[in-house]
Order: sequence, then structure tokens, then C-alpha cells
Amino acid sequence: MNSYVVRYGQMRFLGEFTGVAADVEHLRGERVIVRSERGTELGEVLSAATDRTAMFLENPARGEILRPSSAEDDDVVSRLPEAREAAFTACLEFIARRRLQMDLVDVEVIFGRERIVFYYLSEKRVDFRELVKDLARALQTRIEMRQIGVRDEAKLLADYGDCGKPVCCNTHLSRMPPVSMRMAKIQKTTLDPSKISGRCGRLKCCLRYEFDTYQALERELPAVGSKVVTHRGQGRVLALEVLAQKVVVEFEDRRRVVVGPDEILGVEKSKARPLTDEDDDRIEQ
Repeated sequence: MNSYVVRYGQMRFLGEFTGVAADVEHLRGERVIVRSERGTELGEVLSAATDRTAMFLENPARGEILRPSSAEDDDVVSRLPEAREAAFTACLEFIARRRLQMDLVDVEVIFGRERIVFYYLSEKRVDFRELVKDLARALQTRIEMRQIGVRDEAKLLADYGDCGKPVCCNTHLSRMPPVSMRMAKIQKTTLDPSKISGRCGRLKCCLRYEFDTYQALERELPAVGSKVVTHRGQGRVLALEVLAQKVVVEFEDRRRVVVGPDEILGVEKSKARPLTDEDDDRIEQ
């Protein structure tokens, strides 16, 4: 049977799903009805599952593609928002009645109505066993409570970022990469928290995208604080222009000149230990 990479669910899970009908080929972007470990769901085919796609999927979910989505299925999907709103309102009432310290973020009603997933924020551990019983009695289906972080909240609710495009966590990112202030510093990005923070209030995920390139280019240059010898004399490296592959050198007569690596005849490395992510107390997970 053919296997495909399918994205499904409000949290945009990725999984490898096999087609039930061996003679049916599913194309990229096709909406399909799948059976996952959660129940019957609506998904989108991203590609055929290959050895290469397996390299990028960590412990992918498994399931079956039941059929392509039909007009009748679209009609079922159109009624889900009403069910979500009713479930959200009911959950808020039960939370208030039991005075639970939790903030309800979103509700997901599975396509086949086998279960309803409630996403919530909480700083402390919450005993929601009685809440689950209340919801199960009221909604007559299986209830799943899922605690999330602020970055997952943005993944569910955020729309556009400062760049004017849909937020990355809401489109193509399947997992949240760790981001640190070191990544902003090496790219000479403003360190104003209001300008480098995303919709979740944490450092923007896009700070990581070019970090590996900057880091590789930085290794080609002498470190800040190193003593260098050039045709113009001996001096100390004050700053790096990573993308331009140049360094700012202060000579013994206080002159400051921008020079390239080809102009540096010798380097005496700085004794200071280079800055690493472990030195940064604002690393985000």
C-alpha cells in the first residue's frame, strides 16, 4: 500500500498514513478523511512518504487514509465551529463553578466526534478529574484535557507576525526550535524585547533560521578581543561584520579600520572563552 505524509488536527500533527485502496493515488494538497489514534479526522496530504521524509519526522503518528474528502464531509466540517463554541462555553462554566486555576485557550472537536480536546494554560498542576466528568456528562463524548505553553497558544490562535505574513508556528513549523538572545546578537538585530518577541511573547522563531549560517561565517573570522597583525600594523579586533566577512580593528595609535581576512597576516587568539548559548540566561525552549 502507498503511504503519505498527512497533516491533521488543530495542532497540525504530522503522520504517515497508508491508503486503504491500493489503486488510489493521493496528490499533494488533497483533503482526506483519515483514521488516527484520536479517531476519524480531516487531514491534508503533504507528500508521499519516503525514506527522505522519514528523516524529518520524529516518531510520526500512524493511521489510514479512509477516503478523499467529499461534499458531505465538507458539510460536517461546516458544523464543527458551532459544536466547538458550545463546548467552549460549557467548559468555561464548569471551570468557574469548580474555581479551577486554568485558562481555557481553545477547543478541538474531532471530525468524527469521537472526542473533544480542550487546550488550556496553567502555571500550576490542575486536578481536572471532576471537570472531565462534568464535560463527559454534558457533551456525551470522550474528553481530553491538554495543557499547553504560551508558544502553543500562539500556534492555535495567532494570525500574522510583524513581517506581515502568517506566523510560522501557525503554518510550516512542526516543532518549536529553541531560540536565544545569542542568535539576535550575532545577527546584529535590535535587542529591544518588543521588536524581537513574537505573538507568544517569546523570542521570534525566525531568529534561528539564519543562525547556523552566521555561526559558520563567524568561525572564519578572528574572535573579538584577538590581537591581529596587518600591513598597517598591530591591533585588536573590536567587532565583526559577519556577512561582509570583515572585522573592525583598533590599532595601537587608536585608529579604527575595517579590514578583510586577506589583510590579516597573523592572529593571537583572545584568552577569553567565546560566548556560547550556555552563557545566555534567556534561552527559550
